[in-house]
Amino acid sequence: MQTTQEADGHWGQNMWLDGTPYWNGIQMDETALPIMLVDLARREGALTEPELPRFWPMVRRAAAYLACNGPVSPQDRWEEDPGYSPFTVAAEITALLVASELATLNGEPDVSAYLRETADAWYACIDDWMYAAGNDRNARFGVDGYYVRVAPVDDEGGALRLQTSVSVKNVPACDATSAARDLVSCAALALVRFGLRTPDDPRIVNTIRLIDSLLKVDTPSGPSWRRYNGDGYGEHADGRPFDGTGIGRAWPLLTGERAHYELQAGHLDEASRLLAAFEAMAAEPGLIPEQIWDAPDIPERELYFGRAAGSAMPLVWAHAEYVKLRRSLHDGAVFDLPPQTVKRYLVERTDSPRVLWRFNQKIRSLRSGCSLRIETMARAVVHWTADDWATTADCPTRDTGLGLHVTDLPTESLPQGARVQFTMFWPDAARWEGTDFTVAVAERARRASTS
Repeated sequence: MQTTQEADGHWGQNMWLDGTPYWNGIQMDETALPIMLVDLARREGALTEPELPRFWPMVRRAAAYLACNGPVSPQDRWEEDPGYSPFTVAAEITALLVASELATLNGEPDVSAYLRETADAWYACIDDWMYAAGNDRNARFGVDGYYVRVAPVDDEGGALRLQTSVSVKNVPACDATSAARDLVSCAALALVRFGLRTPDDPRIVNTIRLIDSLLKVDTPSGPSWRRYNGDGYGEHADGRPFDGTGIGRAWPLLTGERAHYELQAGHLDEASRLLAAFEAMAAEPGLIPEQIWDAPDIPERELYFGRAAGSAMPLVWAHAEYVKLRRSLHDGAVFDLPPQTVKRYLVERTDSPRVLWRFNQKIRSLRSGCSLRIETMARAVVHWTADDWATTADCPTRDTGLGLHVTDLPTESLPQGARVQFTMFWPDAARWEGTDFTVAVAERARRASTS
């Protein structure tokens, strides 16, 4: 990982054996997960404390990349859509919190504080970004909301209303868009896997109800799940190979991820049953496929219900999930559950006293009682007002040491309905931004119970 990290801190979407990038897409989870790997190796004793400084520069660059460019990802973990994805955002928040702890261990308390504050601020916005409430689907499934597959952003980076369309890959042009609120995936399970939600959190339970109604397939090998409703990556209905369009099929990988969720929920028997299903989906040599055929047998095409489809095999990602599941079941606890997030968000129930504004995420509303943090990529003086420029104040930014400069506007006491207006003066360029930005103070959202 050290030798293949890009200079700016991220890793390529995929690469040749010598580390040369093959495709140039960016998935933010691929920058977050190596940070978590360093910490997992440390916790398991595979990386000793004296060895830790060797990996800190790699972790620091990766954390800086996440802080500067997240939480929106150019691609979700399926290499498809940009936006806020539950899996990716969960990985990013976890990685920032882990990197904060590693920064402390490596003698950088200021970096540690900034990364922790950013993780907290993003954590506080998870539901604002990705939880769909108050629509017809809720009533149909008997829930009050659910996490969507991916939430889009507009050109200014603010979260759009979830009825806005997102692209759907690998389908005919007539089906190539769908409202964000209409697409559900298994990605929300990562919020539990990474310690940001409890298994019995009502928001998770609601989402699972939709996941099982829309994506679950019961096969002779056992249950499995499709990536998301409307997916087109898989064989056609008559078994013809995927040729750019098709029908999304069930993934054994997702059976393993669901087993981990059931283990976290205390359902050991169900987790063990899903392990057996996971194993039954493997081909005769023990190779786990990317997808299984999830329809009646078509013998002439060598497609059998619950067995390997014509997708990649072996899928090493699925084999890794299988190995982790065996370890987790042996331990009676999820092997890679980060303790930092569990402690901070589920035990201590930490909230954030600030909301972040930056040029790649120009928020339009501020929760009452919070300060407004302005983040820029260069030194700036923020010139601002809360009374339509009748009075003004200037707040210089400070350098975080990670490529971002920040300042906190004292907006905590502003009433609902107030408007914070601001612009920037750039000292190094000796010029004004020339544009005023506005953030309205809104009612502080009431969080759903996490018990």
